[in-house]
Amino acid sequence: QVQLVESGGGLVQAGGSLRLSCAASGRTYSLYRMGWFRQAPGKEREAVAAITWSGGNMYYGESVKGRFTISSDNAKNTVSLQMNGLKPEDTAVYYCAAQIMSSSDYAYWGQGTQVTVSS
Repeated sequence: QVQLVESGGGLVQAGGSLRLSCAASGRTYSLYRMGWFRQAPGKEREAVAAITWSGGNMYYGESVKGRFTISSDNAKNTVSLQMNGLKPEDTAVYYCAAQIMSSSDYAYWGQGTQVTVSS
């Protein structure tokens, strides 16, 4: 089992910045990839960014490229999402997720943190 706890959400004006963090605990030695997803009311869940745990390969959704940066601290078992140039359409609940080496998909999810961007 891997437990994930997100922090750092909040209310910000358009153009502002927020930094989300996700702390992993439990079987962190089995981590393969960690990602951030978001879901706005009435919309499907969207992949925002992901990073592989060993090689640091990163993925970004088209809507956040150039504005968001994902990073990890393997020693502290944390992954962060730096969000700059926030837009009202970035408003959503953001979830941290973890994929372990024996799984083909994200099996563990955090509780979510609300990000609200006012215009």
